[in-house]
Amino acid sequence: MRASQRPKGLLMAAFLLLLMAISLFPVLLMVLNSVKSDVAVMTNPLALPDHLAWDNFPKAWGQAHLGDALFLSLRIALLTVLFTSTSSSLAAYALARRKMRGWSLASGYFLMATTVPISLLIFPLYGLVVRLGLLGNEVVLALIYTAIYTPFSIFLLRSYFLGVPLELEEAAQLDGAAETQIFWHVVLPLVTPGILTVALLVALFTWNEFLLSLTFFQSQDVKTAIVQFYSFEGRYGTQWSLLMASAVMLAGPIIVLFLIFQRLFVDGLVAGSIKG
Repeated sequence: MRASQRPKGLLMAAFLLLLMAISLFPVLLMVLNSVKSDVAVMTNPLALPDHLAWDNFPKAWGQAHLGDALFLSLRIALLTVLFTSTSSSLAAYALARRKMRGWSLASGYFLMATTVPISLLIFPLYGLVVRLGLLGNEVVLALIYTAIYTPFSIFLLRSYFLGVPLELEEAAQLDGAAETQIFWHVVLPLVTPGILTVALLVALFTWNEFLLSLTFFQSQDVKTAIVQFYSFEGRYGTQWSLLMASAVMLAGPIIVLFLIFQRLFVDGLVAGSIKG
């Protein structure tokens, strides 16, 4: 590094460290308060704990029935990821390879669909689900999530399919491969980073979604993890230590998943932003 560039590099490093500290501060505060008593949290949430209250985690786990709730949220997230990845990859491939006169209109529709508030969809969806007798069905909720997240996923995946050279498909056609074989065995492996990016984003959105999961799972015995998280908030008070402990347990799987796939996730977002 040149001497003239060194001050700029140090300033940039200091700025990035500051941003990292600001970003990690809420997470550290959550972990810190998860091992404190309610009195200690309310007295000074920024102070270090006098003693570590590890029993907050089993208490929160048992009181909110987080085991069943986490398993339900996991099933819904996996179903949503499966449905969304399949439908959006097929649609994005068709839109990328078929010349459409109305693609600009379709693109505008996909963009507008991503901006529609979920609250506008609740009343018609709830009436339909109740008439069909499917209230509390996790597959139905996964299909609703799929319909909501598919436009964004198609818009993102289309750029990946546009980045696949047509020569590869033409060579496969000359070898006698059918169009379905070309899609599954030639094109799809090349857009794996994009599909993984979509899968991680959809899983994150589904895991954290509250309004629809609260509306379509009204039984006291069957609730998603994010709904059970708010069970520690009462009319007359909040169990802050158990709330923070449950927050750590809810955020843990997402953080671990991101740490495992962070390189592919970041590379996928960067690649998708410069293609097409």
